[in-house]
Amino acid sequence: MSNLKKYMPKVLSGVLSLTILCSTIGAASYSAGAKSTGAETTNTNISDTSSNVKSVSEDKTKKLSKNETVYVIANADGSAKKVIVSDWIKNTAKAKSFEDISNLDNIENVKGDETYTVNENNMYEWNADGNDIYYQGTGKSELPVGLSVSYTLDGKKISADKLAGQSGKVKIRFDYTNRQSEKIKIDGKEEEIYVPFVMLTGMMLDNDVFRNVEVSNGKVINDGSHTYVAGFALPKMQSNLNIDSKDFEIPEYVEITADVKNFELSTTLTLAANDMFSDVDFSKVDDKIDSLSDSLDELTDAANQLIDGSSQLYDGLKTLLDKSGELIEGVEQLYDGAEKISSGAQELDNGAGALASGAKDLDNGVGTLKDGANLLDSGVSSLNDGAASLDSGISQLQGYVATLSSGLNTISDNSESLNSGAKQVFDTLLATADTQIAAAGLQADKLTISNYAQVLDKLIGSLSEESVKTLAYNTALETVTAAVNSQKDVIREAVESAVRKQVTEGVLASAGYSMTAEQYDSAVASGQIPDEVQVQINTAVSTQMSSSSIQSTIDSNTQSQIQSLVDTNMQSDEVQSQISFAVEKASAGKQSLSALKEQLDSYNKFYQGVLTYTDGVDKANAGAQQILSGTYALKDGSGALKDGAGQLKSGSVTLKDGTKTLKDGSGSLKSGAQSLKNGTSELNSGAKTLAQGVASLKEGSSALVSGVKQLKNGSMSLNDGLKKFKQEGVDVLVDAVDGDVKGLVSRLKAVSEVSSHYKTYSGISDSMNGKVDFIYKTDSIEK
Repeated sequence: MSNLKKYMPKVLSGVLSLTILCSTIGAASYSAGAKSTGAETTNTNISDTSSNVKSVSEDKTKKLSKNETVYVIANADGSAKKVIVSDWIKNTAKAKSFEDISNLDNIENVKGDETYTVNENNMYEWNADGNDIYYQGTGKSELPVGLSVSYTLDGKKISADKLAGQSGKVKIRFDYTNRQSEKIKIDGKEEEIYVPFVMLTGMMLDNDVFRNVEVSNGKVINDGSHTYVAGFALPKMQSNLNIDSKDFEIPEYVEITADVKNFELSTTLTLAANDMFSDVDFSKVDDKIDSLSDSLDELTDAANQLIDGSSQLYDGLKTLLDKSGELIEGVEQLYDGAEKISSGAQELDNGAGALASGAKDLDNGVGTLKDGANLLDSGVSSLNDGAASLDSGISQLQGYVATLSSGLNTISDNSESLNSGAKQVFDTLLATADTQIAAAGLQADKLTISNYAQVLDKLIGSLSEESVKTLAYNTALETVTAAVNSQKDVIREAVESAVRKQVTEGVLASAGYSMTAEQYDSAVASGQIPDEVQVQINTAVSTQMSSSSIQSTIDSNTQSQIQSLVDTNMQSDEVQSQISFAVEKASAGKQSLSALKEQLDSYNKFYQGVLTYTDGVDKANAGAQQILSGTYALKDGSGALKDGAGQLKSGSVTLKDGTKTLKDGSGSLKSGAQSLKNGTSELNSGAKTLAQGVASLKEGSSALVSGVKQLKNGSMSLNDGLKKFKQEGVDVLVDAVDGDVKGLVSRLKAVSEVSSHYKTYSGISDSMNGKVDFIYKTDSIEK
């Protein structure tokens, strides 16, 4: 059992490697009818039927797929600061529109002008017009995997900000918290299985800061100036596979240790991905489990037979080696003599070859020198003629540039006056415009060259038909309301009189008099109503009239009368005519302002052209001055070139005559050296044949002994290796198969199924396939 604990990592590593390999060649699995939200729990017994796991990477009936990348911007301790999500919806069906689910904030199309609406089902309906959609938003949901980064210095915990600039033994640990799981039935028992995220953490370390870098479950590569570190972990995979960590520990964290000086750390990147597990096809594994045990029994028997055979081979080879050493001594002496002959002949042949080659190269070189001398003489002649022409041309150029410089200088002197005059005209136009605006009764800032366009645009905007109509209506309403309110007392008096009439008729009816107020007044005037009755009726009327309810009625009716009069007056022809007149006047003013702005824009274009022209003239004048100055220096140089070309021409003629004599002598030397080389080659060839024959004999005898030694050593290594293979490989594998291999495969199926369910962080519609990756980027730690 101790061997099983020691070598179980190899067995399980092979299983996990198979998982990763299968994911890279396109196999995939997922549960039929799985939900896509990543937050729901399914209860599926994967051991009862193989139909629960499909061997496809995606549902081919779905014409849309959503690739999501979640960027987690984190602090140096791994805590998230901001989550940015990028989604790519692949519209392989070229649909005109489709629906999408997303819980992101601030969704924005980042690679096109396609738009979306949110329908009654709270789904995003994209007007795709057959295109792929790329959008980005801000995440707000909890991340499926939490990241925590901790630091220790010389064995003591330390925060990231305090670690900057420190020196000593540093340990950086990345812990990953897997929060995403489902309840799955395995062999009839409900188990909690976590989404199998593979966490890959990487960083680049400066070798001036970090030395002796090590990483748990990872790789360290040093290129001389930087150390590249990559580590991986599988959080909750230990629980998923139900493996005792004493037998085999699956890493759930990454730890980096190093000796540091003046600590600082650039950003670290961590990738979280689960699709490599969801892409594995386990449908073909079940058929292979039963035959695995029979094959391992046969493997054990074969290993024992190989060990016995390798022992017999070793004994035979040892006897052969003891008798093969006597052959070497005689062959060695013969080989020494042949080697000396061959070496001498080779040196002689090499010397003759070098002489012939050198003579040939010398002859070729002299020929090239002769041709070059002829070309040089021809070129120097051309140079001499060209130098004279150049000197003459530069003299003419000086005259032209001087004339140009003088003319530009005169024009440049007038630039300031031209600019000043154009500005003065502009200022006059603006002042005239200010006067016209004030005369029209409009309020505006003083116009300047820099602000006139904004000021006039604001005025023109304020004179829109709607705003002017509203202003005119409000002004008329204010005037009419004030006029009606000035007659408020008269209106109230009329209202109060009408109310008193009603109160009086009510009191008369209560007293038994069936008459109107007018009839009562006539009866009083004619003496038909006794005085005491008049007093009673007047007192009752006065009492009711002074009550709060009657006064409130009078106030309400008075206000209603006032509002009615205001509404009537506002609808009168006179008021409506005044409003229409104001709108027409504003429209005419707006047209005048627009025409004024066009005139100022036209002059501004002319004004800017003047400024550009004068600036160009000034720059051209400065450039002409520099060119004129340069022509003087150029003229001095062309004169010197002309004199030097004449001297060079005289020397090239002498060189041309000397190379012809040298070429005749080199031809004779080349012919003699070749004859010597032919003789030494024949001598060297015979000496080589002798040496090669003896060397073959020597090498053959040595090879015989060497081969026997290698066979002897190899047979021993073979025997040891076969024993080790049986103990550490075959025996361990047999022990592993005698365990619960079917249970391990069932759990791997469950892991693959749960992985296939998790396809999105922000949401996905049922009509889409999906995959999601998470990238965590931590802040740098700087001194």
